[in-house]
Amino acid sequence: MRLKILLNAAGGSAGDAGLPDRIASAFAQHGVAAEVASLPGHALQEAAREALEAGYDGVVAGGGDGTINAVAGVLAGSGRPFGVLPLGTLNHFARDLGLPRGLEAAAAVIAAGATRPVDVAMVNGRIFVNNSSVGLYADMVADRDRRRRQRGWRKGPAMLIAGWRAFRRFARRRLVVRAEGQQQVLRSPLVFVGNNLYETSLPRPGTRGALDRGELCLCVAKHQSRLGLLRMGLRAMLGRLRDERDLVYSSVTAVEIDSRLPVLRVSFDGEVTTMVPPLRYRSLPGELLVFAPKAVQAG
Repeated sequence: MRLKILLNAAGGSAGDAGLPDRIASAFAQHGVAAEVASLPGHALQEAAREALEAGYDGVVAGGGDGTINAVAGVLAGSGRPFGVLPLGTLNHFARDLGLPRGLEAAAAVIAAGATRPVDVAMVNGRIFVNNSSVGLYADMVADRDRRRRQRGWRKGPAMLIAGWRAFRRFARRRLVVRAEGQQQVLRSPLVFVGNNLYETSLPRPGTRGALDRGELCLCVAKHQSRLGLLRMGLRAMLGRLRDERDLVYSSVTAVEIDSRLPVLRVSFDGEVTTMVPPLRYRSLPGELLVFAPKAVQAG
């Protein structure tokens, strides 16, 4: 097997100067030729396209969910296997795939060569593998990234300050949400769209039991006060989000979010951009072929 490994040079542990050699060695132990490249985040997608054209047997992304998103967006629909080395802080996609956290163990899974198709989701032409949102969280990510650029802050402290500022402002947007033949007009602080359903109760809140059901997880917060939003956050941490009466939670295959605003700030997999509404979300079932453990069966 011949693999191309793409690392985000600015992304946490992936920025470790000795990491490429460790990765190449981990794959070599399994007889896999791994060519490792450490690149700036903006160069990852072009490098993934070049790897496809070069005929590698698979392309692997090493880093956090933003890095995974960038490379997966290129591999989706190609039929070429995509691998994940969970080198980020949270590693949501790797966790829901059932991948081990350690570098050597994750490399062994990829080297074994077992694959399965999973879904991705799309909003206005942009692929995401975990989730996307409009409102509070997107504002927090934008504020976090601005502080990191301007002041050199680490991600954790920058996100804490951004969260406090977003909570104080408590911005609500007038949105039109259309899904499954129904329409809601509401003022909401947060709309969340997940690639497949997220668990909202114990023992594994915030995780997905499957990545191949061809569905989107639509959550619309209808809170009109900071206190209500704080209550929702506490229930989420306690795995009791289903008890929240001001949260609309449903499974859909597509959803459209419209607004009178000329642009909306949109987050996806920890990154943020602006898009012209309406935002059209849809599931792309089985579009991404991934290296994954044989023992983990989707569904």
